[in-house]
Amino acid sequence: MAIHQVEPQGHLFEDDGTIPNNPRLPFLVYGGALTPGGDLAESFEAVFAANGWDRSWRNGIFPYPHFHSNAHEVLGICRGEARVRFGGANGVVITVTPGDVVVIPAGVGHQNLGATDDLLVVGAYPPGPRWDRCTGKADERPGVLERIQAVPLPPADPLYGEDGPLIQRWLAPG
Repeated sequence: MAIHQVEPQGHLFEDDGTIPNNPRLPFLVYGGALTPGGDLAESFEAVFAANGWDRSWRNGIFPYPHFHSNAHEVLGICRGEARVRFGGANGVVITVTPGDVVVIPAGVGHQNLGATDDLLVVGAYPPGPRWDRCTGKADERPGVLERIQAVPLPPADPLYGEDGPLIQRWLAPG
């Protein structure tokens, strides 16, 4: 496994009335952060865990808009590819491929718009409560904005550790 030092692309999304997104923490895309090959799922799990993002799972990405109001999430693409909308209806659509990593701040919507049959994703969360799954329904809205704001910053960037770009970008005034 080779980890490449890549500068992530950042996106801030506004609340679209359904998906709250996160008004202060940018969604980050680390394109081609790991070299595909070998057991990429094991590699992602090891790297994420070494940086404190050790509550991991393996699966795909849900085909409906959803977000987590009480946790940040990292996704590592291990196999296949997917077109994923991040940030709700007014967000961005990104095609993710093996070796890509995305970091999704609490509140930011994500939805699989179409994927190859072999898609495999490793997701992980930093320390904190068990993540929830919200879909933007009106009855979920009370309390969501407060929970999003209360989620603490993770201890480290899931790829590069305590001095990684996530920490720099999320701590920067803005």
